[in-house]
Amino acid sequence: MSLTESVLEGNRLALARLLTQVENDLPEGRLALAELFPHTGQAHLIGITGAPGTGKSSLVNQLALHYRKSADKKVAIVAVDPSSPFTGGAVLGDRVRMRDLSGDSGIFIRSMATRGSLGGIAQKTAALVQIFDAAGYEIVIIETVGAGQSEVDVARLAHTTVVVEAPGLGDEIQAIKAGILEIADVLVVNKADRPGVENTERALRSTLELAHPTKRVFRHHGKTMAISTPTIDSTIWIPPINKTVATEGKGIAEVVESIAKHAAHLRQSGDWAARDRARLGSEMEALLREALMERFLESVQSVKYEEMIEQVVNRNISPHEAVKSLLNGKQV
Repeated sequence: MSLTESVLEGNRLALARLLTQVENDLPEGRLALAELFPHTGQAHLIGITGAPGTGKSSLVNQLALHYRKSADKKVAIVAVDPSSPFTGGAVLGDRVRMRDLSGDSGIFIRSMATRGSLGGIAQKTAALVQIFDAAGYEIVIIETVGAGQSEVDVARLAHTTVVVEAPGLGDEIQAIKAGILEIADVLVVNKADRPGVENTERALRSTLELAHPTKRVFRHHGKTMAISTPTIDSTIWIPPINKTVATEGKGIAEVVESIAKHAAHLRQSGDWAARDRARLGSEMEALLREALMERFLESVQSVKYEEMIEQVVNRNISPHEAVKSLLNGKQV
């Protein structure tokens, strides 16, 4: 029996082996991905993002437990950790916070390092998600590293993006400035037993009212026109705000309900297919860029490439001129 067939039949050892092959970009991993791809497209992909210290891992732990106990769904978790820019290593410590999930054959946790990839998501994350999808995991949760503004990349991969906030982390509008609220489908204020939770919730709600024209006064050419009753477009999804205390399991059922409502909205509005198309298109573009770069580096002489870098360093030519020269096969 091939590795691909074993994965489709639910063999966890074969699944772990294939995940490693794909993450290391081995030829057999690429072949297996191509064989498994027709079996994908069934899982609900949920991205969990937010600033460090908001309790993302604890929330993921409780969400997975809820999906197992209440809905008996198979859950896969891809936890992305940052790599050291100096040693290249990563702690991969999310499993420490997810010990409640150990021993459950319906849950598979895979930690992976970013390996220098920006956006909070490693380049191979999309491939790993596809494998879990093909292996029959109905819920795939992607937890990102919590790096700030670059976290918006999670929205390209997930159907539903959950942005986690917490009171007491300083500036209540830090997430607004980072830009990650713009990608939120569901907002969670975790650690809601702490002081200041009302201020955090108020700040988030005010931001939502500004972000969605269905909930604010009408503006035209810079002039504000007061309207007594704003017209709410039912086709627009307004992210709900849920309060949780993940360490105690409080508010988890409400978050799961919000996620389910968002999934239903996506399917009803047709955005589910649109997000799938955008996600796969983005993945294709990333692979194309990588393949073209590899092909270019194979075609150009390393000596010439280094000489061009040296000329840029010496300010003899600009980076733009250097790229143009390399693409045209000319030496400046």
